[in-house]
Amino acid sequence: MRLILIFAVLCFFYNETYGKVSLDIDKKLGTLNKPALKTIKSEDGDVIDCIDIYKQHAFDHPALRNHKIQMKPSVEFDTKKTTTPNNGSSKPITSQIWSKSGNCPVGTIPVRRVSRADIMRASSPSHFGRKTHHRYSFLDNALQHKANFNLTAERLREPLNNRSEAIIVALGFNFLGAQSDINIWNPQGVQAGDYSSAQIWLLGGVSNTFESIEAGWMVNQRVFGDSRTRLFASWTKDAYTKTGCINLLCSGFVQTSTKFALGATVEPVSILGGAQYFIAVSIYLDPNSGNWWLTCANNVMGYWPGILFNALKHSATAVQWGGEVYSPNLMMTKPHTKTPMGSGNWASTRWNRACFHTNLRIKDFSMQVKYPQYLSEYVDEHYCYSTRLFRDTYMSEPHFYFGGPGQNPQCP
Repeated sequence: MRLILIFAVLCFFYNETYGKVSLDIDKKLGTLNKPALKTIKSEDGDVIDCIDIYKQHAFDHPALRNHKIQMKPSVEFDTKKTTTPNNGSSKPITSQIWSKSGNCPVGTIPVRRVSRADIMRASSPSHFGRKTHHRYSFLDNALQHKANFNLTAERLREPLNNRSEAIIVALGFNFLGAQSDINIWNPQGVQAGDYSSAQIWLLGGVSNTFESIEAGWMVNQRVFGDSRTRLFASWTKDAYTKTGCINLLCSGFVQTSTKFALGATVEPVSILGGAQYFIAVSIYLDPNSGNWWLTCANNVMGYWPGILFNALKHSATAVQWGGEVYSPNLMMTKPHTKTPMGSGNWASTRWNRACFHTNLRIKDFSMQVKYPQYLSEYVDEHYCYSTRLFRDTYMSEPHFYFGGPGQNPQCP
């Protein structure tokens, strides 16, 4: 009798706990997967829903309930391309795999459908698609020493607790935009609970509550359920504490494009010693609306409304280009994660072996698009990942190489 009672109690608590989780997942799915006017089944397994542009998830945000969509920016980033890296040429990505199977009609936007399995991989439905909190202490120091351009990133930064970055950073100005051509790879061996990305960040505010808008490509099994290279964008206004997420997995980003889907696969990818591919990414402020626009592969994706932010309302105070690995097994934790960054090769291997950013540009209050005047390289874990800013000649376009294998004999 006692065993029966214990069994009944355990069943009660199991049903209470897992029943609630199941309901939370159902609620999350209902919020994320809006009714589709057309559905496209991609050959890579994704399901793309074409949803009414006026019923997208962005407008679930309290600050955007009465928001009027800005269909296109009033200004463009306006930049001219220069040369590609030495010893070869790289080709731009102009479409995604799903578009081979169909197109979304005018008045809709393509959204990758979220599955129950996707949400179940998260620590909880409320944390699905969100980054964990961290701080950028260099933002505080950069504000205090803004006039001293000789301060290096090494002196301005401290290691992050659950991320490892290999970046080049621009400080000392108020930035209205940034861009680069991001070399595309599919790093092999990204661990199930980790992610690896190549991206641009625009940052503002102070360390504990910094604001950030980001874009590039990532491999993230926990969110997407596979190891494909995917387009992503992200934002936060409180250092990822309670706000923001990647792609459209929370309300905020307003998409206007019918051609590209955030979270969808990016192909082809670069081949070691062979063909190289890149995606052109730019993020810039529309001075007339205060919205931050995102452009990928010369396709205007949409914008983060200025009303979402405080520090980023008028400008950013730092721009980063490079790569990031998220893992609970970083820094002093051993064994170190085996998750690679970039191509998985060291920055010193350079062209067609290491991942790179090229055509790095910023826009400041002069409204001129230019190569950043003051840049500093920074690596959180020198024995695990690396950077190298390289020019073939004094007059040639600089290329920023970054990446590494993660765990190795020097990074146990």
